[in-house]
Amino acid sequence: MNDSREDAKTRSTEWNVEEVSAIVVDCAYKLHVEAGPGLLETVYEVVLARMLTERGLRVRRQVPVPVELMGMKFEEGFRADLIAHDLVLVELKSVETLAAVHSKQVLTYLRLLKMPLGLLINFGAATFKEGVRRIVNQHQDFASSRLRVNQPGGAS
Repeated sequence: MNDSREDAKTRSTEWNVEEVSAIVVDCAYKLHVEAGPGLLETVYEVVLARMLTERGLRVRRQVPVPVELMGMKFEEGFRADLIAHDLVLVELKSVETLAAVHSKQVLTYLRLLKMPLGLLINFGAATFKEGVRRIVNQHQDFASSRLRVNQPGGAS
């Protein structure tokens, strides 16, 4: 790893969604290895947010997202756990097993936010690979990934 190249990149303000996603996955993996399962979601959230910030990303936590349904508008329909560099939604869980509804929830959030990519990360899973899902919303520029959800040829 070339530290000077990585440092230069983290100082840059020009990021694409795949670069941000890769950094989130890398940091979440390191956190999963270090902390293991069993902590509250809020602990993983605050630590991951700090790790991402230290890697040069802008991170917002517990972001209120307005929802408009059936002619009604709610200023705070839900709160996104993390939004990394205004490009990637990160939804965190700390449960033994992810349910299908968790991926659907992230896809709904992505549609409401008009964002292309979300990561659903479950720190309660036995392994990181079991606990991470990549969910896309009309995102075309894919990195090669086995983590894809909701795309032709992706994981289900």
